[in-house]
Amino acid sequence: MDVRRRNNVRVTGRADGPVVLLAHGFGCDQNMWRLVLPALARDFRVVLFDYVGSGRSDPGAWSEERYSSLEGYARDVTEVCAELDLRDVVFVGHSVSAMVGVLAAARAPERFSALVMVAPSPCYIDEEGYRGGFSAEDIGELLESLESNYLGWSATMAPVIMGNGDRPELGEELTASFCATDPDMARVFARTTFLSDSRRELKTVAVPTLVLECAQDVIAPREVGAYVQAAIPGSRLVTLDATGHCPQLSAPQATAEAIVDFVGAAR
Repeated sequence: MDVRRRNNVRVTGRADGPVVLLAHGFGCDQNMWRLVLPALARDFRVVLFDYVGSGRSDPGAWSEERYSSLEGYARDVTEVCAELDLRDVVFVGHSVSAMVGVLAAARAPERFSALVMVAPSPCYIDEEGYRGGFSAEDIGELLESLESNYLGWSATMAPVIMGNGDRPELGEELTASFCATDPDMARVFARTTFLSDSRRELKTVAVPTLVLECAQDVIAPREVGAYVQAAIPGSRLVTLDATGHCPQLSAPQATAEAIVDFVGAAR
């Protein structure tokens, strides 16, 4: 298996710097990190990749069975780490990838030294005593709409997810990213994402962790950030003065500064 080609792995930054592994969320690819990359590359060895089924990964390596579970995406992460023989990795995961990082760190604890969770959500569905942001009916309707007309769903939902209505180019970029994803693969990733519940796994985290939330985020409301921080012993919660679910695009400087400050303190 050629993992580098399979996951479109790219390495940049300081060869002798601490390793930072950037993991994108649903409907995206490694290009979503481009605005924070220059700041990170000055101090760190930065590893980027695409999950199988996203970006420029090898579509021939995709299987519905593997990627119907977040464990399949965690395997992508640990196999990239093994291929590059990465140690003391700071895993930076956006959205659902924050939970993928939790699973990857449990699978291969010898590889990871810290986690940065950007706009995380361990469960999107409201329950008694927990607010995920959506009712079960909301998620059912969202998935039904996505599965019946993926391109139409992308055009409608991407600007909502991105927020920042006064900066329409951001919503247009996320729409283009969603639309570039194979619809069949996207449907599987969407179900895996929005029906996942990783709340129990949060208590397994045993490395320094930064939770980065946005001040306004329709996908991961503030209650979710507080829940994640409370569930991970010793974790730190930072609220960015940012709107939407993708601060690496809408507030790249603040996002990069928070990551740099955390990695420096964690070491």
